[in-house]
Amino acid sequence: MSIPISLAHDYFLSLQDRITKQLSQTDGKPFKKDQWKRDEGGGGISRYLEQGALFERAAVLFSHVKGSSLPASATAQRQNLRGRPWEAMGVSLVLHPTNPYIPTTHLNVRLFIAHSSKETQAPVFWFGGGMDLTPYYPFVDDIRHFHQTCHDALKPFGDDYYPKYKTWCDEYFYVRHRDEMRGVGGIFYDDLNTPNFEHCFNLTRSVGDHFLKAYIPIVEKRRHLTFTERERDFQAYRRGRYVEFNLVLDRGTTFGLQSGGRTESILLSLPPVAKWRYQWHPEPDSPEAKLYQYLKPQEWL
Repeated sequence: MSIPISLAHDYFLSLQDRITKQLSQTDGKPFKKDQWKRDEGGGGISRYLEQGALFERAAVLFSHVKGSSLPASATAQRQNLRGRPWEAMGVSLVLHPTNPYIPTTHLNVRLFIAHSSKETQAPVFWFGGGMDLTPYYPFVDDIRHFHQTCHDALKPFGDDYYPKYKTWCDEYFYVRHRDEMRGVGGIFYDDLNTPNFEHCFNLTRSVGDHFLKAYIPIVEKRRHLTFTERERDFQAYRRGRYVEFNLVLDRGTTFGLQSGGRTESILLSLPPVAKWRYQWHPEPDSPEAKLYQYLKPQEWL
């Protein structure tokens, strides 16, 4: 089986370019660009914006890396592929707006290939990805719009994809040691390789292409809401939960560090400002307390 690697590579690069152009236009500040190489093979392009008019940090990362032996974080569900040469490529982004009324968001779309190590072996591919929303002061209309767009991205490929990937997202972005979800979910999937490459690639491409449709309308709707230091303080506290998930539980972070990826680029997903407090709880019936009603699985459509 021949895997059209260049087709996926070109798509991921174009997706990074389209998203950064739109985000730069929305913010008014250009992205910086940092190209890097990896000793074992491959590299990436980190495009980032900090202290913009809208985004306190925005990171849109492309990587295409290769290795001689699959790291443990990539073989947990595929023990039979351990030891094979591999390559992975994709786009990952995290956006941390300054305004607490605009949610943090995350997108990842990726392709993983375990190459043949023997003449009798065939290469194995799988796609993964998704997008999710992490509000601080949630608006139901925003959450429904985000989930509806996720649904629309998957609809052409079958009616069962959205409910399956929505549930997978709820379960994956669950902060076990806090007994709460990281945000209000979205979609998440991994190990997608059936029925064929074309179907899986087109589905992943649709997820990537729907991201701006899911997020930019929320930004435009909330960007002019005024906020005070109280809202910023709560945002920083909740960002601490985001940090905890990314460093303790996220498989992508673990894979990036295990595979020798560029540490600075991997950790661009973290917010520039976050806070922790000992056994703090918001006042009952306060706007801050309202968030916790949303940090559990529920139907949004």
